[in-house]
Amino acid sequence: MEWTPYLTFLAVLMVFTGSINTISTKWADTIKSPGKDGIPKKFDHPFFQASTMFLGELMCLIFFKVMYRIYSNRADGTEDVSPLTSGNRNFNPLILYIPALCDMTATSIMYIGLNLTFPSSFQMFRGSVIVFVGLLSVAFLNRTLGKREWIGIIFIILGLSIVGMADFISVDSNKEYNRNDIITGDMLIVIAQVIQAIQMVVEEKFVQGENIPSLQAVGWEGLFGFVTLVLLQIPFYFIRGVPPLTPTAGARLEDPIDAFVQIGHSVPLLFAVLGTITSIAFFNYAGISVTKELSATTRMVLDSVRTIIVWIFSLAFFNQNFHWLQLFGFIQLIIGMCLYNGITFASTFLRIKAAIYRRTGRDNMEDSIINSNAEDTEP
Repeated sequence: MEWTPYLTFLAVLMVFTGSINTISTKWADTIKSPGKDGIPKKFDHPFFQASTMFLGELMCLIFFKVMYRIYSNRADGTEDVSPLTSGNRNFNPLILYIPALCDMTATSIMYIGLNLTFPSSFQMFRGSVIVFVGLLSVAFLNRTLGKREWIGIIFIILGLSIVGMADFISVDSNKEYNRNDIITGDMLIVIAQVIQAIQMVVEEKFVQGENIPSLQAVGWEGLFGFVTLVLLQIPFYFIRGVPPLTPTAGARLEDPIDAFVQIGHSVPLLFAVLGTITSIAFFNYAGISVTKELSATTRMVLDSVRTIIVWIFSLAFFNQNFHWLQLFGFIQLIIGMCLYNGITFASTFLRIKAAIYRRTGRDNMEDSIINSNAEDTEP
């Protein structure tokens, strides 16, 4: 059974927009443009860039409202036909504020780290969130991890260590980065994953039972994160920082005015920022749709494809040198993620096939596929 054009479109859209999000953000970091002082310099505004990401997530809330209005005013009187709008809408949006704060903090730290390290390393180190989610779920959700999950965590830690070692070695032959920046950037990205793991645990403990439509939840978190981060940039303008928080000692922690001036002086920089905003919006839509139409397993597999694309692009355009250790580390990461999530190539194929049969109305075939492989496919 072939994938339907719609499923193929969703998969391609998720991989493409997810890759563009990291690439456009890193591209903006490398573009030199005159600021308020008239001197061309790199676009080093991680907090400003994080706010643009939340602006993209806010667009998901607008899209949700439009979709809901369309489906709630159908001529045949039916509503909630779309899986993107179905769910509980009678909830207090403020329950999403703490997850939004976690996301805001983690994203800002990650963008500081992305300024200092390779985009491929940025993408790979984000996989460490699984380790911290597993540990925090044991501590705060009373979850028991099986042997397979612990082995998966060990593989992920091993893979991350190898990727970090590859960065440490390859920096000797790369004049664009220095060793201290690479180490600091990688560490900041890992620290951000701890905060992101806290966000996921909080969402599971306090938000999951509310049955909030995913697109709406992303949109509310985008609204909270955007408003909070924009307001924080007012005091950040008057705070003087030190590297790596700022490019030089004594520079403003964030200067949004300077960011707008640089964007106004550079068309490529404008496109890079717009690429971040639009790509995160479409990536969230595609990711949620893939999870609902196929499975979370398929989403994770596609996310791994995104990492490969970012890595290839980094080698080609961001002056990263190839090192076989990074390839070995990436393989270890994939093995660890598959073990933790109980994924095998056979089970992934069967889940995708079952989802395709479901969309074509062949429910009996889907049930037979899932039931006959229940022990192998369930995490």
